[in-house]
Amino acid sequence: MADAAGRVELAYGAAPTDSRFVNDDLLPVPVAQRRWTTYNFAALWVGMAHNIPSWLLASGLVALGMDWKQAVFTIALANLIVLAPMLLTGHAGPKYGIPFPVLARASFGLRGANLPALIRAGVACAWFGIQTWIGGQGIFVLLGKIFGGWAEAAEVGGQPWTLWVCFILFWVLELAIIYRGMETLRRFENWAAPFVILGALVLLVWIAVKAGGLGPLLDQPSKLGWGADFWPVFFPSLMGMIAFWSTLSLNIPDFTRFGAGQRAQIWGQSLGLPTTMTLFALLSVFVTSGSQAVYGAAVWDPVQLAAKTDNVFGLLFALVTVLIATISVNIAANVVSPAYDLANLAPKVINFRRGALITGVVGVLLMPWKLTETPELYIFTWLGLVGGLLGTVAGILIADYWVVRRTVLDLAGLYTPGSRYWYTSGWNLRAVAAFVVGGVLAVGGSHSAEGKGPFPEDGLIPFLKPLADYGWAVGLASSLVLYVALMRAERARAASSSLSGV
Repeated sequence: MADAAGRVELAYGAAPTDSRFVNDDLLPVPVAQRRWTTYNFAALWVGMAHNIPSWLLASGLVALGMDWKQAVFTIALANLIVLAPMLLTGHAGPKYGIPFPVLARASFGLRGANLPALIRAGVACAWFGIQTWIGGQGIFVLLGKIFGGWAEAAEVGGQPWTLWVCFILFWVLELAIIYRGMETLRRFENWAAPFVILGALVLLVWIAVKAGGLGPLLDQPSKLGWGADFWPVFFPSLMGMIAFWSTLSLNIPDFTRFGAGQRAQIWGQSLGLPTTMTLFALLSVFVTSGSQAVYGAAVWDPVQLAAKTDNVFGLLFALVTVLIATISVNIAANVVSPAYDLANLAPKVINFRRGALITGVVGVLLMPWKLTETPELYIFTWLGLVGGLLGTVAGILIADYWVVRRTVLDLAGLYTPGSRYWYTSGWNLRAVAAFVVGGVLAVGGSHSAEGKGPFPEDGLIPFLKPLADYGWAVGLASSLVLYVALMRAERARAASSSLSGV
């Protein structure tokens, strides 16, 4: 049943009831409750983009040899590219009111959807841990400046016990907010976004006043130039920057399902994501440049920079800004998705809130402090590997929804065993084949410089090493093309069998 705007919902009394595939959190959002506006989506992206890891992206690229213009260009281009699959997969949200794991049932099958859902959930759990660790560090540094003596506390597991306390307290605060549900998240993002922008601008004004300008960093030449040394760093870095938000390019329906219409999600995301990430990268560079003029060395970490003030009010303002910025992105980007994904795995026993709690526990168990130790490990290994796998899933989702089905889904069938999405015992083996082939092509050549990462220097599969620097693009393109070919071949075979049986 569709309304004048093309939004589809289940007819009254037609909601599926099979508890293996249905619970209240997975059912389509009723049209009356799809009320997120352009501002809500833009605020969501502003709130998610303004966080410490985003701030540190430019510094990671500069550390790899780029100058600030190359770093900002790489980040801007990456976010324009990733916006495309974001809008394509996001289309199903306002139209059908379904979350990502239910959309994945159309291509992977009712049971097979657990494969991409669990991959996405695992990535989100790791990201949740990384963001929580960084947020806990921010609290630790700033409270240490206010109260003193925190850094000298006895160590547990190689870190001061006071840092672990900050980490745990921050973890509890995040889960307490998300436990209240999506409407609470929407309201939180609405006021968090402008507050975080204000905090970043205050930091810029403060350092510019102290520096009497923005300092020498803007004049530093690139160590790579624009020639042969630049491109081997640029392409894997570009894929890494794309991978930063490739997670959301899959599960953006988890948010757009609450959208008032396509215009709201398209304009909200287009205004919110690429502009904010680019401006935030510029802000990061300008503030860091000012810090070099003031302190004689570039201070890329905004927490470490804020900690250099002795003004208690300034420290408290920085502390609140770090808290809000990190909570804003972590809950929206890294808890909502796995909560739905885990609910899809076992709807009878796992609802949205239980999925969120499981995410929090797994995020800690993955030891996030290990994933951010070096720029090489963070950008090339973690982001590169994640981007390749998630790009492969995105290719299949886009191919199925836009090319194979032309955006037309049987809404009830997405929850019903034996429907057209049941395939082979709940699995679409063609989607699995496309995922395996695309995934191998995308990440099979993963390699690390000697002593810089976990992969062999010649690559896991040496002859695929040349593709590794383009993992996200290779995964998306190869899986999309192969999936379309396999589905069309299957339809041709089915049509032939039907004709021969007449």
